[in-house]
Order: sequence, then C-alpha cells, then structure tokens
Amino acid sequence: MKVTIDGQSIDVEPGTTILQAARMIGGDLVPPAMCYYSKLKGSGGKCRCCLVEVSKGSEADPRPMPKLMASCVTGCMDGMEVNSKSSDRVTEARKSVTEFLLINHPLDCPVCDQAGECDLQNLSFEHGNPKSRFIEEKRTFEPENIGPNIQLHMNRCILCQRCVQVADQLTDNRVHGVLDRGDHANISTGISKAIDNEFSGNMIDVCPVGALTDKTFRFKSRVWFNKPYNAHRECTTPGCCGKTTVWMFGGEIQRVTGRKDEYHEVEEFICNSCRFDHKNVEDWTIEGPREFEKDSVINQNNYTQKLEKVQIDTEKNILLGRDADRKKISMAEIPLNTNNKNS
Repeated sequence: MKVTIDGQSIDVEPGTTILQAARMIGGDLVPPAMCYYSKLKGSGGKCRCCLVEVSKGSEADPRPMPKLMASCVTGCMDGMEVNSKSSDRVTEARKSVTEFLLINHPLDCPVCDQAGECDLQNLSFEHGNPKSRFIEEKRTFEPENIGPNIQLHMNRCILCQRCVQVADQLTDNRVHGVLDRGDHANISTGISKAIDNEFSGNMIDVCPVGALTDKTFRFKSRVWFNKPYNAHRECTTPGCCGKTTVWMFGGEIQRVTGRKDEYHEVEEFICNSCRFDHKNVEDWTIEGPREFEKDSVINQNNYTQKLEKVQIDTEKNILLGRDADRKKISMAEIPLNTNNKNS
C-alpha cells in the first residue's frame, strides 16, 4: 500500500498504522507520542498527542476524514494522504493537547530526575504555551511508597498507562493499576502492596514523564553530567537480555537503563538485578560510548557528535592588534614584575 505523509510517499504492509509509517519515513513529520509504545501490545490512543489530518482516505474512498485522527491507532489505506506537521489544524490541536496535559502537571523540572530526557518537556518545548490559562488549583496526591526501587510521583502522572501494560505483559502478578475515575484517576497499588517483581524496573524506562523514577539514582546527578556507555553482562534471569546502557560519572556507574532508540523506546527489557544491583564497573563489559540518534540536552557538545568547524570571514583590519592584546594578558608571555606596583 502507498501512503503519503506531508508530501512524502512510502510503501507499507497492511496493518501498518499512520504513526508507524511516519517513523519509517523519519524526520520532523513524525507525530509525538506519549502513550504509544511499539514494544507494548495494545498501547496508544490515550494521550491524543499524535493527532493528524487525513486529507484523503484512500484511492477507493478519497473523501477526507472529518475529524483529526490518532495516528497510533489509525491504520493506513492504499492511496491515503496525511498531513502532520504541514497542517495548521494539527499544530493547533497538539498545542491544545499539550496545554491539557500541563494543567495538573507541576512545574518542578529543576528538581525532577526525568529532566533532560522527558518526553513532556520536548512536547511543551515545541507546542507549549508560555502562559497558562488554568487558574484553578492543581490536583495533588499524597506520597505513596510502592517499593524499594521505584519512586512514585503521582502529581506528575499523565495516565498514559504504559507502566500498567508493562506489568500486564512482562510480569506474572500485576499489583497496580488505574484507580478512580475522571480527574480523580491515579496510578496506585490499591492494596498497599509493594511492587517487587523482577521486571518492575522497566516501568521507569517506559514512563514518559517523571512519575516513576529510580530510587537508586534519586537526586544524585543530572543526566547530562553523565556519560552513557553500551554495556552487557551474562545475566541468568530468564527473559533478560543483559544488554544495557550504563550512565557513568567519572569512574562510577550511577544508574543502569535499557537501551533506547530515537523515540525513547527500549530495544529490549532488562531485569531488576541488572538495573539496581550491579553498579560496579567490574560487573559489566563496556562496549563503547552510546551514540544518540536524536538531539537532546544530553548529547549537546557530546564527543560522539560530529561538529562542523565554523569559519568567520572578517576584514583584515578588524582584528588588528588582537595578537598584541593577547600577549599583554598572557602570563606566559609577560613574566610577573614584582617591582611594578600596578602588577
């Protein structure tokens, strides 16, 4: 089937969604997604961030779809034409969705461990409004202890339900879920039971905001101060790949995460033993620096990023005297004269 998104065409297999087709093309036309996760079955259709405009339904029925469609759950049709970033209607819709998500989300990025790799930060940077029209009081929840490794900040949660699907699909006995309804809906264990399953740490990796964070990394450092390296170990836990990204500050491993792609989705899930219990360099075989496929605050001026040399052409006389000034302020060029009172 042939699908055209923002003027770029691609052939896809039947059953491919618009979001998947957009990711195959790549670039700026890829819609943002806060709830869809390609590794989780049944994800998507909740956050409405990935809305697109279908200007042509198919070759058989060329009529446009009257409403904006969620690209993560809308299948492609042969001859379909989609407007993503090129549509002003889509841009306004994404701004509205972003404003809605930020209604109750606290502005605590300076103290949030997710800062620097937060999907909601990226979304608000592109589609957010510098001023909020919401004057009512934000909803708040009492702190809840859900286990020894994961910190729950329910005030930051956007109810994408990725963590619930991780527990459903990776673990044997899920003990948490979405409680209550409407604006009272929240993630909780419900029976005050700790989440201690061997793969529960993957809830941290799939959370797009700072609602679920790593207690072993809590307030230790900012992610952009760490250097990520691909590493692996021979893990004996069934279902764990043992391939991770270790985040190092100097010679110390401060945290361990799954390896993520350019859409912040893990390639393979890892167990809690790899994530929380092995923080010594000797425990890992370091493969090399982790390259980032997507620009972010983490990889600015990173040694794995190719930087072009900037050449500024100026008139010759503009910088006349610069060499003389450099000698005057250079301690190596002019030794200290102790007899000079002005030195």
